[in-house]
Parts: sequence; structure tokens; C-alpha cells
Amino acid sequence: MEIKEIFNLARVPSILMLGVVYVAYVLIGGVVFWKLEGDLGKKDISLLLLNKKKLLTTYTCLNQEGLEAVAQVVQDASKVGLSLKGNFTTDGFWKFTSSAVFAATVVTTIGYGNMSPSSTAGQIFCVFFALFGIPLNMVVLNRVGKYMLVIERNISDFLEEKTRRKTCTRFFVHLVSYLSGAVLFFVVPMLVFQMHEGWTYSQAIYYCFITLSTIGFGDFVADSNPDKVYPEWYSVLMASWIFFGLAWLALLINHSIDILERLNTHFKQRWGGQAQDKPDSAEGDNPDTQVEEEDELKKPPVTQ
Repeated sequence: MEIKEIFNLARVPSILMLGVVYVAYVLIGGVVFWKLEGDLGKKDISLLLLNKKKLLTTYTCLNQEGLEAVAQVVQDASKVGLSLKGNFTTDGFWKFTSSAVFAATVVTTIGYGNMSPSSTAGQIFCVFFALFGIPLNMVVLNRVGKYMLVIERNISDFLEEKTRRKTCTRFFVHLVSYLSGAVLFFVVPMLVFQMHEGWTYSQAIYYCFITLSTIGFGDFVADSNPDKVYPEWYSVLMASWIFFGLAWLALLINHSIDILERLNTHFKQRWGGQAQDKPDSAEGDNPDTQVEEEDELKKPPVTQ
């Protein structure tokens, strides 16, 4: 029996297949992370316990209670961005520039976790600020992403008229767009962060993606080292990079979603019974709506 006939007999809904693929993908990722980081985590714990024992042995006046008190001071200082090295004082995290970057991480849902409001008034304000700021951020990013797409399509249409090669031209424009975005939002920031933060290139590129994808683990955060003095323009540059980088990455993710949808449609037509699924496919794909959306995207958004 052929594969196509098996799928026709099974009549598995595409959403169920997609769910199975999604769950399998997450579980496989969990296994890989477990194998890659599990043993390393055990080694780190053993090393920490050994260092703790050496510390208590070296400083005999320091008992378990004293060690916990020292750890609490270090944790509190780290939370507010104060340096414990030397006798000088710093402004901490809550300067105007770093506070503005924090506000940007709130509305973009990055949420590093390295700094957070501790006062009751600050926490209540953060709730309402995020409540209205997150939808506003999504609307603005969507509009900026559409502008980027309009520029890309206008360039593609212009080149198509000159070369008379539609497929090659669109592929070339998409490729140049992807490479330019990768250089502007990943390679250049990677060099800047390596210079000002002292990270390795792999750590810097990792931080760039974790930030622009809004995952925001918080293990690496730029402009947050209390032992470094950053220039004033550094925070402004970071906020601009986050905003436009999010818009570009959102556009790239939309292209990836479109590719996955096309692959899903292709497999449904090939293996899922093209004749039986034709009405559902036509309704789901909705080509008229796609044409209208493409025409709408080609028009620059009207500014009020």
C-alpha cells in the first residue's frame, strides 16, 4: 500500500499532525538540552560546594550563618546594580538611560529579570504600563514591519521591470534583505557588545538572538555591569537596536511561517487526499484574502 493511500485511510487532521510535530520538537529539544547541560550543571554544583568548603576553611570566623549573610548582601547589590569592588559608589540600575531601556524591555516582553521594580507604586505602575504598552508596541512593530516589507517589494518590482525575471529577482531581493538585516542587527551589535561588554563572539551573538526573539533569559544583559562605565549613547543605541531589530526579526519570522504553511499545504495535497480536502484547503488558504493583503502591503501606510 502506498503512503498516499495510507494517509487517505487514516484521515488524520492536519492540526493533529502539527500538534504531534510540535510536541515531538519540544521533547527532542528538552532531551538535547538535558544531555548538553545536565552533566555540566552537576560539575558546576560540585565546584561550588568545593569552593564553599574552601571559603569556610580559609575564613574560620565565617560560619554558615555568616556565609548566608554575605551571599544576601551580594545578591541585593547585584539586584540594584551596585559594585562591591573598590570603595566607590555607582548610580545603580535606575538611572534615566537604563530605566528607559528597562521600559523598552517591558513593552517588548523581553523581561531579562536582572532588574525589576521593588516599591509598591513601581510594581503597580509596571502592571498598567505593560497592559497598555504591549499592545501599542505590537501595533507599532507591525506598522514598521509593513514599511520594511513595502520597501522590499518596491525594490523587487523595480528590478523585475528591468530584468524581466520574476523568480530570480525576488529570490535575490529576499537574500539581500536577509543578509543586510543579519549584518545590521546581529554582526554589528556582536562586535559592539564584544568591545564594550568583554563577551566572546559566541556569547554576543547568543545575546543578540535571545534579546530580539524576546526570550530574554537574563544570563547576559548589556549595559548592566556595575564595574563598567558605559557612554551615554550606549543605552540609546541599545534601545534603537532592540526596536528595529524586533521589527526585522518579526518580518523574518513571518516569512518563515509562510514557508511552513506552504510546506504544510504541499504535504496535504500530496499525501492527504487532494480531492477530498479541496474545499477545506480553499477555505483555509483563502487566496482572495491573500491577494488583498498583498495589495494592501504594496501601498505605504497612511500617516495621520
